[in-house]
Amino acid sequence: MSRFYYDLHLHSCLSPCGDDEMTPNNIAGMGVVAQLDLMALTDHNTCRNCPAFFKAAQRQGILPVAGMELTTAEEIHLVCLFPTLEAALTFNDAVDARRIRIPNRAEIFGAQLQMDENDEVIGTEPFLLSNATEITVEEAPALAASFGGVCYPAHIDREANGIIAVLGVFPETPPFACAELHDPSNEADYRARFPALEGKPLVVSSDAHYLWDISGREHYLELDADPGDPDAVRAKLMERLGGR
Repeated sequence: MSRFYYDLHLHSCLSPCGDDEMTPNNIAGMGVVAQLDLMALTDHNTCRNCPAFFKAAQRQGILPVAGMELTTAEEIHLVCLFPTLEAALTFNDAVDARRIRIPNRAEIFGAQLQMDENDEVIGTEPFLLSNATEITVEEAPALAASFGGVCYPAHIDREANGIIAVLGVFPETPPFACAELHDPSNEADYRARFPALEGKPLVVSSDAHYLWDISGREHYLELDADPGDPDAVRAKLMERLGGR
């Protein structure tokens, strides 16, 4: 078993609420400073900065994971992670077809910048990325799984867009295999209050929108994979978080 220090919930400048300094190279560079091993880029309802992030992270010796923070039809945030970049981009196309297109107002919400591996702007997203999609919380896990990915509720201990805040409970169905906390000190309280969390691993990630919010070397997963084999590490990560 190898220990991987991680942050699996990060936003780049493509997310409307992501700071413009959250470029692929800056995120990877902060991962080096923070001594992280594993980082996932999870922009709102898009994976289109993941190709640039993969190249930037690989240059820095960080193992990258492609992902998305999906906003369901119920306004619940779910972290979706994938074993390959290609799978994430195919999932991106499936989500893109079910987005509700509201024109972005960059002066209010943010510029939504798509970048290349050199942090050069190669485009902007004209429609707001953070609003709800047509995908329900019931169907999201199976949709992610159909592309080999995993899907779990984000920041369940937050009021804004947390599954418990929206539904009032942590649901028995759909059968999420894990969940994310923002504040690890809440774990005992949430496990006591919500029986459906019993036996589920809880990951702790930053949901960083600014460089200084990226997690330090605090939280880790032990995976039965060689750190020198990124594909194997990502495959084992899917198994661990997907309950497989």
